[in-house]
Order: sequence, then C-alpha cells, then structure tokens
Amino acid sequence: MADEQTILYRERQRFRQFWLWVVVLCVAAIFWVGFVYQVLLGGVYGNRPVPDVQLSILFVLMGLGLPYFFYRMSLTTEVQPGLVQVRLWPFHIKPVKIPLHLVRDYERVTYNPISDYGGWGIRWGFKGKAYNMSGNEGVKLYFYSRDPLLIGSQNAGELFAAISEAKRAKG
Repeated sequence: MADEQTILYRERQRFRQFWLWVVVLCVAAIFWVGFVYQVLLGGVYGNRPVPDVQLSILFVLMGLGLPYFFYRMSLTTEVQPGLVQVRLWPFHIKPVKIPLHLVRDYERVTYNPISDYGGWGIRWGFKGKAYNMSGNEGVKLYFYSRDPLLIGSQNAGELFAAISEAKRAKG
C-alpha cells in the first residue's frame, strides 16, 4: 500500500517579467553575434578578441545556457495536510518543508517585491524571507520562533484556502 500524501494545492511559477527576458536575451544576443561573426564568418570581434575556443565556450554558457537557465527556473508550491513545501529549482535540490504546526498565523497579502524584499527569487528583507517568482500577491506565514515567510502566488486566494484546510487537517 503506497503512503501517498493528499495534495491540496500545487502551483508552479516561472519568471514572466517582460523586462527580465529583454535583459537575458540581449546578453545572450551579444554572445550570438560574437560567435557568428568571429567563429563562423572568420572576422575579428572586438578590440581584443578572445580565441575561438574561448568564445565558443562563452557562447554555449551565456548565449545558450543563460536563457535556458531562466526558462527552466521555477517555483513550486505544494500544500498537503499539515505541511507546505516550497522548491525554487535549481537552487533547492529537495523542497523546503514547512510544518504547519510551527505556523502561529497566516494572511493573504499584497506586497511590493522591489521595496519589501528587493526583487524576486529567494529574498530576505526587513519583513522576513520570501519565495516569489512574479506578481505581488501571496500568503505570509508567521511563526512562533522565527521571522515571517512570504510565499508568492499567482493564486493567493487558493493558496490561502489550501493552507487553512491543511492546518485544520494536520496530516
């Protein structure tokens, strides 16, 4: 008999900010242009060009790897009875488990990602720690013995309701 936990809520978020993709793709484009011009067409790219092998390595890392890295990065939030799990791939190999018996209170919040936490991702600010990918809504968890934790969500109402149900169920 499999001991499968009931999943009350699951959300996977990715970076959706247009400006972020403009920056990432502009950086990648610099390496694409350099690679095509110098390696494929035989020109000299820049005042102090690097050897073709080094430029090829940089092209793979920055021209292909950087956009792929941002494309694959995701924040997964999962609520089970008595437990919330958060995983920001590729930074967390295993999900961060938050037992709900340690949570004294929680609320649905609208926040400013830049001024409150300094941006998106895994962030620390004066208002506690945050896991967020995009948007400005989430659920803030208040603990008995540590700083608050904000979990950003595109469906903050559903996340709040699932945490309420999970806290009542207590696994």
